[in-house]
Amino acid sequence: MTEGYEYVPHPLLRRRVRDVASGIEGELMAVVNEDVSTSVHPHWVELAYIRGPSGREFSTAVDNIEPAEPHPGQRP
Repeated sequence: MTEGYEYVPHPLLRRRVRDVASGIEGELMAVVNEDVSTSVHPHWVELAYIRGPSGREFSTAVDNIEPAEPHPGQRP
């Protein structure tokens, strides 16, 4: 039996990003290729896990992330 996920390298890891679907900004913590199937046939998708301002992480499609503009006084 194989695991239902695998980590994927991404150039924005540990950088501030924006989820274009929700508009929420946070730090990209991981990109995971995950089997989200509920049947015997696997269905793999790449999910980005972002730690938002509340400290809680949420996931979104990796295609939904973009670099966030640094806030005034913050290093890029």
